[in-house]
Amino acid sequence: MPTMKLSRALSAATASYGAYALARPSHLPDALGSQAGDRDGLELLSQSYGVRDLAVSAAGVFGSPRVVKAAMAIRIAADLGDCALLAARTEGDVRRKVMGVTLGWAGLNAVALLVDRKA
Repeated sequence: MPTMKLSRALSAATASYGAYALARPSHLPDALGSQAGDRDGLELLSQSYGVRDLAVSAAGVFGSPRVVKAAMAIRIAADLGDCALLAARTEGDVRRKVMGVTLGWAGLNAVALLVDRKA
């Protein structure tokens, strides 16, 4: 039975981000260079990312291999969705940063899942 070590490690890292997003929701509007009128909504979005990431990560860290696979698929889909939505609302350097982080994390999770499935 596969142990899914790499997927579990990335799930733990994602949980760390989830905790950070809840503890410091202002990081998202700061990173996006948002205007004052958008800050409250982006802080709420950051908190929702935190809750989502902690919930999915708990399944990814503690679940059976089947549950870990599902959690990783959800994580990848969420990152791709985040990319599409945030990239549509940003431009220039901020858009590149958003796309780099979201697509990069989705890619790392996809590689981990593929490696773990073959192990």
